[in-house]
Amino acid sequence: MKTDFKFSNLLGTVYSQGNLLFSPDGTHLFSPVGNRVTVFNLVDNKSYTLPFSHRKNISRLGLTPQGNLLLSVDQDGQAILTSVPRRVVLYHFSFRSGITALSFSPSGRHFVVGIGRKLEVWHVPSTPDSNAEGDLEFAPFVRHHKHAGHFDEVRHIEWSSDSRFFLTASKDLTARIWSLNPEAGFVPTVLSGHRQGVVGAWFSKDQETIYTVSKDGAVFTWKYTTKPGQEDEMMDDDENWRIVERNYFMQNQTTLRCADFHPESNLLVAGFSNGLFGLYEMPDFNMIHTLSISQNDIDFVTINKSGEWLAFGASKLGQLLVWEWQSESYILKQQGHHDSMNALVYSPDGQRIVTAADDGKIKVWDIESGFCIVTFTEHTSGVTAAEFAKKGNVLFTSSLDGSIRAWDLIRYRNFRTFTAPERLSFSCMAVDPSGEIVAAGSVDSFDIHIWSVQTGQLLDRLAGHEGPVASLAFAPNGGLLVSGSWDRTARIWSIFSRTQTSEPLQLQADVLDIAFRPDSLQIAISTLDGQLTFWSVSEAEQVAGVDGRRDVSGGRKITDRRTAANVSGTKSFSTIRYSTDGSCLLAGGNSKYICLYSVTTMVLLKKFTVSVNLSLSGTQEFLNSKLLTEAGPAGLLDEQGEASDLEDRIDRSLPGSKRGDPSVRRKIAEVKVTGVAFSPSGTSFCAASTEGLLIYSLDNLVQFDPFDLNMEITPSSTLAVLQQEKDYLKALVMAFRLNEAGLIQRVFQATPYTEIPLVVEHFPSVYVARLLRYVAAQTEQSPHVEFCLLWIKALVDKHGAWLSANRGKVDVELRVVARAVSKMKDEIRRLADENVYMVDYLLGQQAEAEREKERVKGAEVKALEWDLGGADGKMIENGNGKSMKEILQADEVVSEEEEEWIGLE
Repeated sequence: MKTDFKFSNLLGTVYSQGNLLFSPDGTHLFSPVGNRVTVFNLVDNKSYTLPFSHRKNISRLGLTPQGNLLLSVDQDGQAILTSVPRRVVLYHFSFRSGITALSFSPSGRHFVVGIGRKLEVWHVPSTPDSNAEGDLEFAPFVRHHKHAGHFDEVRHIEWSSDSRFFLTASKDLTARIWSLNPEAGFVPTVLSGHRQGVVGAWFSKDQETIYTVSKDGAVFTWKYTTKPGQEDEMMDDDENWRIVERNYFMQNQTTLRCADFHPESNLLVAGFSNGLFGLYEMPDFNMIHTLSISQNDIDFVTINKSGEWLAFGASKLGQLLVWEWQSESYILKQQGHHDSMNALVYSPDGQRIVTAADDGKIKVWDIESGFCIVTFTEHTSGVTAAEFAKKGNVLFTSSLDGSIRAWDLIRYRNFRTFTAPERLSFSCMAVDPSGEIVAAGSVDSFDIHIWSVQTGQLLDRLAGHEGPVASLAFAPNGGLLVSGSWDRTARIWSIFSRTQTSEPLQLQADVLDIAFRPDSLQIAISTLDGQLTFWSVSEAEQVAGVDGRRDVSGGRKITDRRTAANVSGTKSFSTIRYSTDGSCLLAGGNSKYICLYSVTTMVLLKKFTVSVNLSLSGTQEFLNSKLLTEAGPAGLLDEQGEASDLEDRIDRSLPGSKRGDPSVRRKIAEVKVTGVAFSPSGTSFCAASTEGLLIYSLDNLVQFDPFDLNMEITPSSTLAVLQQEKDYLKALVMAFRLNEAGLIQRVFQATPYTEIPLVVEHFPSVYVARLLRYVAAQTEQSPHVEFCLLWIKALVDKHGAWLSANRGKVDVELRVVARAVSKMKDEIRRLADENVYMVDYLLGQQAEAEREKERVKGAEVKALEWDLGGADGKMIENGNGKSMKEILQADEVVSEEEEEWIGLE
């Protein structure tokens, strides 16, 4: 089995914090997700995550007007410059401090960052305005100049359309106008008058008007005016820009959180702390639309270039929305789990992933698009486990609310609910592969409850464990049920037999998880002491074991008083799963590592680091002593009561809503893996972590065809490769590259049938779909039945994993193949039926001819006997001294030879 899995995508989280960006054409939306950036294609309904990651959560994103360079900056001011078309990191840079605002000029030559209360203007790398000495070759980031004037941090930066001036809005209640380069008669201008911090400031389209919006909901309109008779005199610039109109958003008991302005259409959109947004037309301040889109604060809003789509981000619940205001419809509406995920499971076709979380929600994610397609909210408490029935249309989930629910994934509804006679919180669940039986275990009861899916009735309660049941697993062949408990035993139950006896397996520590090998012959058990033990199901004895404490331990949490190597909380695997072929075991736990073991050699094959995000607790091996204060670690200090704004100081959390000890103060989430699963094709696996669903894949690279670079591909060169070099693979790829039907058919039919498996095995994946479609067409048209079937068999054998992983892309081709094979089967059956009747007729004719011949010969012999022997039948001798009987026997031999000869004719 291949083990070179690489990170390919991040699902389950759509927005964390920071600003959102539309691409210049307005079709793509860039969203910061923790320390990564996810790009949503709003036209094709797909998403992908850029391959790089920061060491802290991203605070600001910036995109050049051409859309080719993305600048992402984390909380510490560490920046990464990325090429968007190639998805390649170009440069790392440090601003030495966290930035609060970032904006590129419309010309694409400069960008401005707000670092606290200071401003810095920088050259954009690789631009024509760089100096001739070639500084940019050695230092892509060159600072143009810096400004100081604000008394508090800068919140927003906006450029004029000609890239000569830019506006800044600050928490110091003012907005200021700056020039990029020294302008004759211009000095930086201060726009003051707001009573709370200014959220944003924008130029109008003609740059004669400025709009500023403050946190208290005030909208000021500024005009450039001069006093009569003083047009030619130099005046104080504060007198030039005057407030000509004041407007206010009338929203009770709320504050304005974000705003954006679209100069071309004069649209102003504002988001409030109660989850409401309003759309207004300037300068008359006419309200066009208001809508409540969230239950919490709207943290950021932006408008695309055409002014049609509005994008909103709400970090509290992890919501991302794109709204088309003219048609009043959602273009994109996504939300991740706002609580920790507990379980994940692949659908049997490998196209979807189902996640269950502590927020009581079950989400179904489409792997191809990266979007959540449906959310189930019927559970009233945390969902602890999820599992599919074998056919893949029914999903079962267990919850702490005391119910097991069955979901129909065709109609998206809950069609069956299973409950116990007494109130229990179910912590684990297993489903029989046939989908007829569902079993669940609880930490409140030591029994295992079993229900019938058809009737919904409780069939049995299996007693035997002396501690809470932690894990359940049915054998893939459906014969046995294995349960693991905190009483340090695992039991094998034969629930379909009359006795229902259980075979206890004694372990050294509490059981955390159990996994069945796909062939149902072996089980793997993870225990609290970090051991992985492998047991033979038929013999009920341990066959192997792995000590995983050293492999899984790593990462020191802020609250740990011991080093990462000595702390005990991370030294066990809470979730384990076998690979599709049963040769490897994937294990994860409350640490930053996922381990992949070989089942045959018991060797650690690879360790995957879940996250390098220092904003999470448990990603560092060594803690920085300067962050340790007299009151404890600085990351755990509650600074909410010291915030500068009143609404930030208020604690709005409900009493009793926090789990665990209410005196424990937690600000930083801990990195951990709560679930792992291999895809049915075996080409990827998924891990449910603190940051979301991490997908690691073997085939995440862009498909590359080396023949695309060759300019000498012609029909004559293709035939030369086919006839002279006998390189059938190269000739076939060249024929597909030229895309000439006659040439493809000639190369296809010239390939010897013995070479078909070898040619298909090395055939580039980029052409597999086209070859599959062509072979299917040939199967329907060509008389070479067996030849075409050999091609289809080789394609399925050699590229089956790729076909199943890309089912959505090749679905049409697979249907064409299925139709061609079905049509061929029907034709062969009809031909065979016709031939059966013809063969029966010919055999019947031969039997009739033999019976007639026997009848004629018998009559002749009888007549001869009467003539020679008389009525009494006496035999006489002839002149040669032979009896008539001997003569007749001799004639009989001759006649038999003649009959054989006639038969051969």
